[in-house]
Amino acid sequence: MPTTPVSTSTSASTDWQRWQTSWDRQQEWYMPDREERFRVMTDAVEAVAGPAPLVLDLACGTGSITARVLRALPDARSVCVDIDPALLTIARGHFADDDRVTFAEADLTDPDWTARLPHTAFDAVVTATALHWLDTEPLRRLYGTLAGLLREGGVFLNADHMHDESAPRLNAAMNALLTARQQRQCAEGALDWAAWWGRVADDPALAEPAARRFALLGDPRRPLPAGARTDRPTTVQWHLDTLREHGFSEARQIWCSASDSLVAALR
Repeated sequence: MPTTPVSTSTSASTDWQRWQTSWDRQQEWYMPDREERFRVMTDAVEAVAGPAPLVLDLACGTGSITARVLRALPDARSVCVDIDPALLTIARGHFADDDRVTFAEADLTDPDWTARLPHTAFDAVVTATALHWLDTEPLRRLYGTLAGLLREGGVFLNADHMHDESAPRLNAAMNALLTARQQRQCAEGALDWAAWWGRVADDPALAEPAARRFALLGDPRRPLPAGARTDRPTTVQWHLDTLREHGFSEARQIWCSASDSLVAALR
């Protein structure tokens, strides 16, 4: 897929760090422990791959994981891959002067998506709050592909919405607390997913890539249709079992909250 240039009329004066921070704050509204999962993820990358890994940031969004990996491991290099034109525009702007970061635009459900990558093997593959958008069979195939992309002994880390169904009343209580906090924060001006995307669409530097994003992936300002997203795995155990079935020698949960988990798998 050809790289689409950022508009030169507005990009030079755009504060990409502000957009990166805005994305982080919007995501933290949903996941107040987001930085903790990133810390555990980065520690796992260093523990397995050392201080100078080659990392694949899968469905990278604005590059939040890459930013934290490079902050903790200055000698690391990262390849950021995503399909979202708007989020990639922010990421490219944010990392414009950092030669440790390269980008690839690809659809992870395309069987040939790896052909767009600049490398054929990685020390670590990382992703967060992204793969839950994939249905069961495409995600199963992706896990098999990732096993082939990692060097022997490399690590895959996925932090996402994965439920432990063994304690439903505890889960409900924790989720009720989070919902109450979100409602208070929203009343105080916090942006949710739809409101954040509304601001993206209104920014001259992002209006064009946002329009392409809406045409390609749907408009986040509108609610999903009834019955959508019914064929998507939700349990930690499904992810662990599937990773082992597709070539990973070890897989375990290394962090969790009431609704999310971070799983690690060794090639």
